Amino acid sequence: MPDPAAKRPRPLSPNIQNYRPQLTSVLSVTNRITGLALSAGAVVLVLWLVSAATGPQAYAAVQGAIASWVGQVALLGFTFAFFLHLCGGIRHLVWDTVHGFELRAIYASGWAVVAASLALTVAAWTASLFMGG
Repeated sequence: MPDPAAKRPRPLSPNIQNYRPQLTSVLSVTNRITGLALSAGAVVLVLWLVSAATGPQAYAAVQGAIASWVGQVALLGFTFAFFLHLCGGIRHLVWDTVHGFELRAIYASGWAVVAASLALTVAAWTASLFMGG
């Protein structure tokens, strides 16, 4: 009698139905996404600088777009992306010293990256409000 298990198709790896995203995989994907967001943000920064060099009308147009609620949300997202990418990079620098590879330390440093990114984003925006931005 043939083996019934041999006829079943093998699941794809990882099995999407059973796979639960882990903090490490989510941060890895997020790090790549923030890298792309920072590249796009750098282009916007260059456009802003070029508009400032072009003249008051061009600068006012770009500044108006940045000051809009959509621009402010994008700037907030860019700020968070910057700090998340920065903190993730620092985490990887620590890993390059062959430290922090215990499972508990990996999760602790992952949550520390998220918490530090949030705290630094709030601190940066709070400081900008006090400086008159």
